Amino acid sequence: MSERDDPAGDVQSDLFHPDIDREPGDTNVRRFGFDVHPVVFPAALALVGLFVVLTVFFGHVASLAADLGSLVGVTTGWGPTTAADAYGAVRAFFETNFGWFYLLAVNVFILALAFFAVSKYGEVRLGGVEAEKEFGDRSWMAMLFSAGMGIGLMFYSVSEPLYYFSDVPGFFGAEAGTGEAGVAAMTQTFFHWGFHPWAIYGLVGLSLAFFSFNRGLPLTFRSVFWPLLGERIYGWPGHLIDLVSVFATLFGLATSLGLGVAQINTGLSYVLGDVLGLVAVPTGMLPRIALIAIITGVATLSVAAGLDGGIERLSRLNLYLMTALLGFLLLVGPTVFVLRTWVQGLGVYLGEFLTLSFFTGALGDGRATVSAWTVFYWAWWIAWSPFVGMFVARISRGRTVREFVVGVLVLPSLFSTLWLAVFGGSALSNSLMGDGAVLATYQEVGQTVAMFALLEQFPFGAVSGLLAVTLVVTFFVTSSDSGSLVVDHLTSGGKERVPRRQRVFWAVTEGGVAAVLLYSGGSASLNALQTAAIATGFPFAVVLVVMCYTLYLGLDEEYELLQSEEFADRMQDLTERDIDIDRSRTEVVTDVRENPDD
Repeated sequence: MSERDDPAGDVQSDLFHPDIDREPGDTNVRRFGFDVHPVVFPAALALVGLFVVLTVFFGHVASLAADLGSLVGVTTGWGPTTAADAYGAVRAFFETNFGWFYLLAVNVFILALAFFAVSKYGEVRLGGVEAEKEFGDRSWMAMLFSAGMGIGLMFYSVSEPLYYFSDVPGFFGAEAGTGEAGVAAMTQTFFHWGFHPWAIYGLVGLSLAFFSFNRGLPLTFRSVFWPLLGERIYGWPGHLIDLVSVFATLFGLATSLGLGVAQINTGLSYVLGDVLGLVAVPTGMLPRIALIAIITGVATLSVAAGLDGGIERLSRLNLYLMTALLGFLLLVGPTVFVLRTWVQGLGVYLGEFLTLSFFTGALGDGRATVSAWTVFYWAWWIAWSPFVGMFVARISRGRTVREFVVGVLVLPSLFSTLWLAVFGGSALSNSLMGDGAVLATYQEVGQTVAMFALLEQFPFGAVSGLLAVTLVVTFFVTSSDSGSLVVDHLTSGGKERVPRRQRVFWAVTEGGVAAVLLYSGGSASLNALQTAAIATGFPFAVVLVVMCYTLYLGLDEEYELLQSEEFADRMQDLTERDIDIDRSRTEVVTDVRENPDD
């Protein structure tokens, strides 16, 4: 039913929407099967192209200049490490000087979400008082995991606890390689993958969903600032906000794709070559580019099928595969040890929650862990928040604020700790009570092979390893799908329905950017992408702090209107109208039954 055919929708529009003569995408340019914003779309393409060109320049032209200079006996000062050094310096600048701000800001986000959920604003429904859920609870939760944490949990669930086990964070003061180091490892990992990252996504998702569904504004980042900017969100301030969102989303996805294909490539080589001895799978740049092409192709088919036909089905498949892999390892692994580790890790995590949340390491040991891990994670997820937050908003129509916060903040966080306990705890068990093969392989080969080395320790290790590779692939496909959907919204003026050709264009662009940057600069290019995300995360952190206030203003106005006499009168009129309609229908049916010949 459209809003025009729905009386409750008319009430939402008349009482809650701003009195402006604007609609999402009303100034769009429609050519060649595209429906795009006349400023954001071309500017986004220009910025992406410029960044790629500059990275290629630093990665290849600088190296060529160094080679030519050596031929003629001239030192240019340029070399293959120039780009990596520059990006590393930028990253270190933000992590060192603004780490305290990232930590403080994310704690503010948690407090804001908790306040919105437990207060009177928790009763507000996203989409209006009569809004219905677009997706069932199971599909909703599946898509949350697929877009938010799935691929990260696959990559870090084994390697991060092993890292802390060998290099214990100074906060805990434990000796490396001991049981106390294992407790510290699980607690620190729970902290990084628990409530804080989901609070970032939840705040952005809730804000975008509210201002789009309840205020009728475009489903873009600019709409969140309506209480402060008013109609200026349709001008250059709004264009700049959406441009930064596109930039962070596209390069965040490209970085994730580059990181993921490294794990897929190494995993296939390890399982098919080292474990099974079937085939020697080559590793390196060209195989990874080929994997990017394959994943992008599958993602393109999925995104062409749309949200219901592609992303929802793949997300549910992800959930089934993830549950199967989790259940398998929980059964064949050290079950009792894992469950005890989970409970003890949760206890320490919750008991030290406030201290860990505000710990900067300025007054003692532990600063290295905060800068290298915590600040990086917080900045990275803030930079990703337009992508994940907008997707979460897109799938959350019809849920109350309280239901949204519980679903986005609490349940995924608890599941993440269980996943980490099963995989990380199994790896720690191998280190403390086994032969230490997992830790040795991790230290020798690196993060990308840690999960596969763990699965090899248990029955059907090759089968579970191939299942893990499949899961990583499907997670990347759904992430690419979700990212394409979000970039579409941003570059089409906030329209929810865009041409299929446009969705396909952005899916291909994401894969193309990842492949070109990987080819042009290898690890230096991936470092460039990560640095761009971290640098983008700082202004976004400021934006999100302001967003807490704008969301409060919006929810407060909504609640006051819901309690007003005008709203009560309109709803009474609707109730009486429904009664009259039902009475008329009953009279017609009765008349037909009594006079069938008529």
